[in-house]
Amino acid sequence: MEVIEWLQQWYQRQCDGEWEHLYGIKISTLDNPGWYVEINLEETSLSKTRMEYLRTERSEMDWCHYKIEKNIFIGAGGPNNLCEILTYFRKLTKE
Repeated sequence: MEVIEWLQQWYQRQCDGEWEHLYGIKISTLDNPGWYVEINLEETSLSKTRMEYLRTERSEMDWCHYKIEKNIFIGAGGPNNLCEILTYFRKLTKE
């Protein structure tokens, strides 16, 4: 299954009439250039998960950074790393 399809299904499973009004997913771009992803973990199976700040630096345009801060998964990466960021989040969920 493609990671975008998986993320759509993960999001739908969280929606219970309340979660989607309070929390959610944000995907935006960075000016370096790159991607920035925030996924709120409140009231999900990953709630209270702890994770150290992880960095992968392959080149100026090929990099990823990950952390969980205040119960929010944060991933950032180069312009071709969006799928890598989402795949890392998918591995965290163990789905």
